Parts: sequence; C-alpha cells; structure tokens
Amino acid sequence: MQNGRWTIVIVNDSACVSGGADQIGISSACGLSRRGHSVVLFSASGPADPSLERAGVRVACTGQFGILQNPNRLGAAVQGIWNRRAAGEMAALLHSLDPQRTVVHVHSWTKALSSSIIPVALAHGIGVVVTVHDYFLACPNGAFFDYVSGKICHLKPMSAACVLTNCDSRSYAQKLWRVARQHTQLTLGHLPSAIRHFIAYSRLTRSVIERYLPADARIYNVHNPIDAEMVSPVNVSQSAAVVYIGRLVLEKGPLLAAEASRRANCALRFIGDGYLRSRLEAQYPECEVAGWTSREGIYKELERARALVFPSMWYETQGLVVLEAAARGVPAVVADTSAARESVIDGETGLWFRGGDVEDLAQKLRTLLDDDLVAKLGAAAYSRFWASPPTLAMHVGQLENCYQQVLESQATMCSSASHTNLEAEHLQND
Repeated sequence: MQNGRWTIVIVNDSACVSGGADQIGISSACGLSRRGHSVVLFSASGPADPSLERAGVRVACTGQFGILQNPNRLGAAVQGIWNRRAAGEMAALLHSLDPQRTVVHVHSWTKALSSSIIPVALAHGIGVVVTVHDYFLACPNGAFFDYVSGKICHLKPMSAACVLTNCDSRSYAQKLWRVARQHTQLTLGHLPSAIRHFIAYSRLTRSVIERYLPADARIYNVHNPIDAEMVSPVNVSQSAAVVYIGRLVLEKGPLLAAEASRRANCALRFIGDGYLRSRLEAQYPECEVAGWTSREGIYKELERARALVFPSMWYETQGLVVLEAAARGVPAVVADTSAARESVIDGETGLWFRGGDVEDLAQKLRTLLDDDLVAKLGAAAYSRFWASPPTLAMHVGQLENCYQQVLESQATMCSSASHTNLEAEHLQND
C-alpha cells in the first residue's frame, strides 16, 4: 500500500483546545490536512477551533456537553459510560469511507464521547490507533494516582483492592461510577483488547501502559509538535520569578511547588487555574496566581521567567510546557517520577528532583538562585531544543509512518478473514 491521500478521522472529546490532548489532536489534524490528506475531526463538544477551518479540516460534532458541563447529571452519567449518539453519528460518518484508505486516530474519549465509538470503527473494518495521553486505557481514574493520599498508585487496575480503594478526587461514589465506565469500556467497548496500534510520547508512558495492552500490540514513538519560533533566548539570570504553567489540581503538584518556593525563599508565579486556586491564594499569599492566558501569553510569561517548575506528582505522559520553555532558553526543574524528565538532562539542561519530595524541590530551587548556573542551564536547554526541534512537519511524518503500518496491518487482517471465509464455503460445498 503506497502512501497517498488517506482519510484520517481524528477522534477527540472537544473540537477546541482546553488541554494537551486537544492541542495535539487539533494541531495534527491541521498538519495532516495541509499535507494533502482528507481529515475529519470527530468530537462531542465545540466550538471548533478556528485553525481547523483555515486548514481545511472537516468538523463532525455531535453537539453534546462534556460530561462535567452537562446540567443533566443523570444524562451525563449515562453519556460518560456509553454515548449512543456518538456511536450513531460515528457509524454514519464511517459508512461512506473506504476502509482500505481510512484510519481512525483516537486522542480522547472519556470526557464526552465514551468508548462507544470504538466498536463502530471495528465493525466497519477500519484500522484504529490510540494515543496514550493518560492512562484511562487501564486505570479507572486515568492517572495511576491516589488523589486521597496524594501518591502514585501501584494497585492492579480493576482488582478488588482497586475497586475498594477511594482514590478519586471527588468521592467514592464517583470512583464507583468510574469503575462502571471502565468495565463497560473493557467489555462492550473492546478497549484496549481489540486495538493493536498505540502511540506513546515517552519511554515512561510506554513502560507504564504496555503491560495492560494486547501482547501483540504495536507501540509507536511519535514526538509531540511544539509550535515555537526561534528567537533569541531569554536572559534568565536577569529574571527573579520561577514560573508554574498548568492546571491547579492536586496531581500537577502546585501545592508542592508553593511550599518548596516558600522554603527556598524563591518567587513563584502560577499561570493556570483549577480547584486549588483559592487554597493557593489563601495559604501562600506570597505567590502570584495569574490565571490562564493564551498560547502567546504563555510565551510572554516564559520571556520573563528565571526557570520553569514542573512538580507533577503522577507519571504524566510528556509535559509539553517543559519543551516550550526550552525553546525560549528557560531551564526546568522536573519531578523524576514524571515523563517530563526525558526532556531534561539533569544538571545540564535543567534539574530533576525526587518526585513528591518538597525539601528536595526546595533545594533545587535554591540552586537555581545562582545566576551563573541558571544561565548555563538555560543556554544548554535552548541549544539542545533547536538542534533538532520537534516540528509539526516531523510529527506529521511520524504519524504517516504509523498510519501506513495500521493500513497494511488492516489489509492483512481483511485478506486473512476473506481467505478463511472462502475455505469455509468450500468445505460447506464439499
């Protein structure tokens, strides 16, 4: 099968950017369309990001709320477990497409679409690839993280111990709903058991998830695209504040960062929002909480940052902001338990600290108060990033290589099935 014009159906809960998975899904949809492929973004909620229309991407939206935004809480609970409307509209979309030249690429499904779209694609004989943005393929809460204890969870997903443990960020009732959703995903959704192609962005993500995938699954390494312009690096030694960029939620570690900055007597500025914002403002008034900003605003924040702190307490799957900071010559201090460590050479382009260890993080922040050292780390981070920048073109090329193998694998499966059916017919005729 030769690489040519394919139809790529990008599946993502939302058609607009509200998180890392959305950003990558939408960016790749635009890049693939500009490369000449026919691209459809299939989502539940909008509005559609304007970049999609500019790139010629068709948006197929079911017009539903995300399950957290749905005012009908019973309807939201049912939709989150099995979204019948999404399944029906996916079937209508795929009915007119050529299975031999179509790939369904799933980015996110747990916030609105549910796993109901997976068996639809399989029934149409279309190859499916899933990107591992989180760990919902195995873990009911998607993070292998106990939100009650604030620690990484090592229990076997869906085991009795897992089901009986209240690890949810909201309540045990919410945990039980997540267990029901996971059971439905594993059984009716055939996810991940019926899928053979997955994309992981880091070695850590691969090592965490692969034991829960089919034994013959293929895991592809695809670099996330970073939309950055090469400009002069930031003079980090002239900046005072360390910056945190991301959601203000427990697993991301903002409380850890705030306490460490207090102990290190280091200025810290939060760019982001979340349910911990009011607690941060009350408990750590010396820290500045600026709220969310645009993509351009983030780069402006980096231009006046001394360093980036990335204190995530769960495994993460990459941590795009660490690379965005490096593109500006801003070094990062990252948790050694998260996949972000793979974007930092400890002591050369940034620093690692022991995940969850507030005093070790405080010590690393004290280290960054050295002007000469922080300048050296920033310069090295900038040089390493721009030596081989992860461009959108590189990302799209790697996706095309992945899709090529998905299509070839699907063609082989269909051929084998047809051969088996012919043999069965001959035996019946005999």
